[in-house]
Amino acid sequence: MNVLIVGGGPGGLYAALLMKRRHPHAVVTVLERNRPDDTFGWGVVLSDQTVANLRAADPESGADITAALHRWDDIDVRFAGRSMRSGGHGFSGVGRKRLLALLQERCRALGVRLRFEHDLPPDRLEAVIAEERAELVIVADGINSRLRERFAETYHPDVELRRCRYVWLGTPKLFDAFTFAFVETPHGWFQAHAYQFDGAMSTFIVETPQEVWEQAGIADMTGGESIAFCESLFADVLGGEPLISNAAHLRGSAQWIRFPRVTCADWVHWHDAPHGRVPLVLLGDSAHTAHFSIGSGSKLALEDAIALDRQLAAHPGDIAAALGRYQAERSVEVLKLQNAARNSTEWFEHVDRYAQLAPEQFAYSLLTRSQRISHENLRVRDAAYVSAFERWFAQQSGLTVAPDAAAPPAIFTPFTVRGVTLPNRIVVSPMAQYSATNDGMPTDWHLVHLGARATGGAGLVMTEMTCVAPDARITPVCPGLWDDDQRDMWARIVRFVHEHTPAKIGLQLGHAGAKGATKTMWDGIDQPLESGAWPLIAPSETQYLDGVSQVAREMTPDDMRRVIGEFVQAAERGAAAGFDWLELHCAHGYLLSAFLSPLTNQRTDAYGGDLAARAKFPLEVFAAVRAVWPVERPISVRISAHDWTTGGNTDDHAVAIAGLFRDAGADMIDVSAGQVVKRERPVYGRMWQTPFADRVRQEAGIATIAVGAITDADQANGIIASGRADLVAIGRPHLTNPAWTLMEAAKFGYAGATWPVQYLYGKTQLDRLIERERAMQAAAEGAPPTGELT
Repeated sequence: MNVLIVGGGPGGLYAALLMKRRHPHAVVTVLERNRPDDTFGWGVVLSDQTVANLRAADPESGADITAALHRWDDIDVRFAGRSMRSGGHGFSGVGRKRLLALLQERCRALGVRLRFEHDLPPDRLEAVIAEERAELVIVADGINSRLRERFAETYHPDVELRRCRYVWLGTPKLFDAFTFAFVETPHGWFQAHAYQFDGAMSTFIVETPQEVWEQAGIADMTGGESIAFCESLFADVLGGEPLISNAAHLRGSAQWIRFPRVTCADWVHWHDAPHGRVPLVLLGDSAHTAHFSIGSGSKLALEDAIALDRQLAAHPGDIAAALGRYQAERSVEVLKLQNAARNSTEWFEHVDRYAQLAPEQFAYSLLTRSQRISHENLRVRDAAYVSAFERWFAQQSGLTVAPDAAAPPAIFTPFTVRGVTLPNRIVVSPMAQYSATNDGMPTDWHLVHLGARATGGAGLVMTEMTCVAPDARITPVCPGLWDDDQRDMWARIVRFVHEHTPAKIGLQLGHAGAKGATKTMWDGIDQPLESGAWPLIAPSETQYLDGVSQVAREMTPDDMRRVIGEFVQAAERGAAAGFDWLELHCAHGYLLSAFLSPLTNQRTDAYGGDLAARAKFPLEVFAAVRAVWPVERPISVRISAHDWTTGGNTDDHAVAIAGLFRDAGADMIDVSAGQVVKRERPVYGRMWQTPFADRVRQEAGIATIAVGAITDADQANGIIASGRADLVAIGRPHLTNPAWTLMEAAKFGYAGATWPVQYLYGKTQLDRLIERERAMQAAAEGAPPTGELT
């Protein structure tokens, strides 16, 4: 086989040596436009797993690379005059020049043909393929790949320039930990990412948002002035050592670049050469990038090369199948890393959001920013750090923790709003049960449903959307609160929760609007009733399902006054029933949500137009409800933070909406998303709506509830501990296990959760089973079992 590799970076060189190692008679050629020791980076970061993969793929070069590594376990976060350290992270650094030299040496030893200062303009590709009689071309020409752009119709690249500018520098200052340092200037925040990569040098990357970079005047600086600016900015961190550029020939503005996030839909282009069809396969930065805050592009490229070699070996004689499997394997792994990198990138792009956090929480937020490192994963890495952080967090929550006692995990700390204190941070999400009578009366099903989850340990249980009038219902069997009989049945449920559990119970009030008069979920979600429907109202004439749903008419001023009165009367009845908490449903395309979205509100009067006008009626409803709701009891507002379609609300609007309700007296924002229009295209994933709660909390300055695909206590702990939200609403897991909260407490070994005395025998057995599982797992891993939290 004749293999042509375009690009002599680490990925291209490693692919070359693996190909030649497996196929000694193959002709493997590397074309690199630069000289052998040219590089514009400093160090390369490799995880322990990547190093192990290198040693397995090629023990000879793996041993040489391992010997050249500088390893560290600690991450040091320097912020607000504090230095906070966490260990157990297991990364290594190697000088980029040293890594290139080692790979070049191994390539030469194996017989790879290395051609440096050999440029390959895209229009010369056909000639070179013919000259080399190449049967496989590996495109490893980097982040600005010219071949990728030439065959863009095949690869379908998407290149997104991120918000921050950064400059890649070196320094003789030796860091004993991977160091993140943050400095606030009159223009905004700058941050440094620094790590030692050999015995004499460290990488030092300085990053800041584009607008801060512009306001600081760096665009007008020379290269030397730019470096001097950074030296002054991070003088305390550098300890008097200089910063050095290996791109000093560029002006200051040219040295500072914006990171391009690269994705490609396809990685293989087939070229018709005189000797047959030749595939051009992307590798490394030419195919994908991941922000340097979560790893290095070189790491991904090396792992690409290993996968490519493995798949070619697994499919001898079928190169198309091998390349298909290579893309399938690596695209999944790359997507996982890119998703984590997106989270990390956005965190660093918005340091100003998190700078208001206490230093302890700021550092924790940084460590868990990608969502790849969870709370318990962090505990495995550095148990002492997590224990100390949990103690600090518990103290901030008003708990006193004895010196010899372990603090509770974050989700088991109390949370106080106005005169209501929740025993923990877990909320049972409002979940439609469609189990009321046809006149809106809640039934024993609601008593059992809510009572079981309250006895199951949650801090707050929420009713499903409870409708303020008969024509406010989603379905005929949705519960209401428009008469005193309904109030009395709700009071019975509230009494059960208060008499038998420490939980609080909340009432969610709403109006279905244009999404009303439909069948139950199991009979046909969103499908209109075939008989017995009632007229619908909406901000503007609306048909939720085009050509299917009933057409809701536009509300008149009289309708608005009537609906406000219905909300007020329902709130008064809810207070009389004893509910601890009220939530106003302004999400998911129901009536109040429909006012907020420009997709469903096309009014031309004072209640339509810009966001302030669209929010006018929901705010009027809120003000009227707040006026009659007891002052010592909180009100939250559920919103859709994103409409997930063109022309709709985005998280920018969500921050503004949250600010409006905050100013009106709301205590919390329950941050959901979507379900406003049927043509939405949500981006799903684990904890997929938490970033919205995070942004609302930090930028609007109001407490939030996070919802959406949060499935275990580890995820919930990370959300609460990092300050991304104040409460976590768990939905579907509570449907399958009413005692989800108590079960998660038992898994943690946390003994402070309140079990019903009737269930204590079950708890004793559960504790024994969990302890047995721990002992068996520890024995299998060769480690002593861990103790319990108390």
